[in-house]
Amino acid sequence: MAVDSHQHYWTLERGDYGWLQADSPLYRNYQPPELAALCADTDVACTVVVQAAPTTDETDYLLSLADAHPSIAKVVGWVDFDDPVGAIRHLSGWARHGKFAGVRPMLEDIPDPAWVALPKHRRVFEALANLDSSFDALVRPQHLPHLDLVLSRMPELRCVIDHGAKPDIESGAWQPWADDISRLAGRHQRLHCKLSGLITEVHPEHGYEQLAPYMDHLLDSFGPGRLMWGSDWPVLDLVSDYRQWFEFARSWAVNKGAEVVHAIFEQTATAFYRIPEHFVR
Repeated sequence: MAVDSHQHYWTLERGDYGWLQADSPLYRNYQPPELAALCADTDVACTVVVQAAPTTDETDYLLSLADAHPSIAKVVGWVDFDDPVGAIRHLSGWARHGKFAGVRPMLEDIPDPAWVALPKHRRVFEALANLDSSFDALVRPQHLPHLDLVLSRMPELRCVIDHGAKPDIESGAWQPWADDISRLAGRHQRLHCKLSGLITEVHPEHGYEQLAPYMDHLLDSFGPGRLMWGSDWPVLDLVSDYRQWFEFARSWAVNKGAEVVHAIFEQTATAFYRIPEHFVR
């Protein structure tokens, strides 16, 4: 049974998804029953739902969904890093919820690529580390040197890079992404990475053939014990579908060996996110 380490739910009526425009194909509600059918079709046992709005209210909403739906193993929420006192208060409260995992600021939407490394944010990172909560890094290649600085200051922080840091696969861009990924993976042994969101960096006409070199590099850099599969559903639906992405990634991993499959599709996510065994057994 597999773990989907990265997916989203949203309800438009909540009104805090500013990035989601009315002309987008994604402009509708996405809820657990819809994903449940896709998971059943691909032997996905449970999921990690990740924030899609920069509000603490959405985190409370996702935790309420997790309470109602056993398929949700963990929730990655959001706090305002620019308000350390309020952020730490929220983190301390959520840490008492068994399905709370950690937080993710929407770094790719912040104009300053060095924002993540601002000294004023250190208190929030320290709180995450002290609470054994995780940090999802929604970054692009230009953010990687600044993430390196954060992890150098906070070696105890459990951090995972979302979507392989979103290299520009469509244009074939390789550097400096490749060297920066290898450097971070080598320096920071607690750093993990997700095979999620990569397909949306490829033009739909090009399909999956462009992905393999990037996936190979992530595997070479992190090893299977620090690499995990995620769907990025429903954003995935912009260019592909759940079953196609699952089957492509699974076939790619099968060619690397059974241990790689087991790690990437189950072991890494369950260990990193502290997912109890009963979710996948």
